[in-house]
Amino acid sequence: MRYPSEEEDEDEEERERPGSAVSLGDGGRGGVLPFARAAAIGWMPVANLPMPVAPAPKSKRQDELVVLNVSGRRFQTWRNTLDRYPDTLLGSSEKEFFYDEETREYFFDRDPDMFRSVLNFYRTGRLHYPRSECIASYDEEMAFFGIVPEIIGDCCYEEYKDRKRENAERLQDDQDDNKDSKLPNMTCRQTMWRAFENPHTSTMALVFYYVTGFFIAISVITNVVETVPCGTSTHQKEVPCGERYTVAFFCMDTACVMIFTVEYLMRLFAAPSRYRFMRSVMSIIDVVAILPYYIGLVMTDNEDGLRILGYTLKSCASELGFLLFSLTMAIIIFATVMFYAEKGSSSSKFTSIPASFWYTIVTMTTLG
Repeated sequence: MRYPSEEEDEDEEERERPGSAVSLGDGGRGGVLPFARAAAIGWMPVANLPMPVAPAPKSKRQDELVVLNVSGRRFQTWRNTLDRYPDTLLGSSEKEFFYDEETREYFFDRDPDMFRSVLNFYRTGRLHYPRSECIASYDEEMAFFGIVPEIIGDCCYEEYKDRKRENAERLQDDQDDNKDSKLPNMTCRQTMWRAFENPHTSTMALVFYYVTGFFIAISVITNVVETVPCGTSTHQKEVPCGERYTVAFFCMDTACVMIFTVEYLMRLFAAPSRYRFMRSVMSIIDVVAILPYYIGLVMTDNEDGLRILGYTLKSCASELGFLLFSLTMAIIIFATVMFYAEKGSSSSKFTSIPASFWYTIVTMTTLG
């Protein structure tokens, strides 16, 4: 009968030791991989307990060829190439947690296409961003291997920052949408006002928004068609369609005004502050467009024009503000140039910079 030697006893004890990182079986490696992956994400330990000590590599040869298996795709490089960056996963002893002695390779269940950028960083010392890849996945892969994405090369820096900013804005919009969908119970007035201010909050609000816009378009088209000649009268005089089909156009105008009236009354009912709502520009335009219909159609021809003008000014407020700012700066600059250009002349009419404003304004607004 053969008795096991001391070395065999030590090997058997090592294989049976709980959480042993050197064990080649699935059970031993499965006990330490969660800790290794936890440390690799963001390259900082996230577990409360200290991580197991990483096993030291059995071979210390710097010219050894290392095989990296990334989700079935094998990559080969020299060990001294990885050791150039000891603060990263592949450059430190932490990679030994992923070593499989049966296949004599390191296995990583990660994206093999992303890993090309990782391995290229170890080889060249330059980090590049593949434009076809998702920015969030790219950051996750870099964090797993302990590479800081901010060291990305100049050739890819602008593209990376732009994609990063777009992704952050998209996530912020999603968070805002989630907050809107999880609002606490609101009253009927609050729900109605929220629907008017943001039509995309519900299907009913969106339908009402498009119906209102449809009737605005119908009202505008009606006013345009009313002026189109539709034949001649007995005196050989052209008659507009508005006079030839008076009843039809009156019914269309009435339907549009009814829709606008209902919308205004609903907004007035749902407004958090009715006084502030009635003082707003859009409210005044709505009243000017609707009220004349009920007091004799005095301003019927201009009601839709005022309404459209109000919506246009509201939607283009930022662009108009920028245009006004640019025009003001140009007036100040050119008025200053004109004043100092004519300063030495006794017959100059530009006695001051403000006196030069009029000439500059007239020149820019008439001659361009």
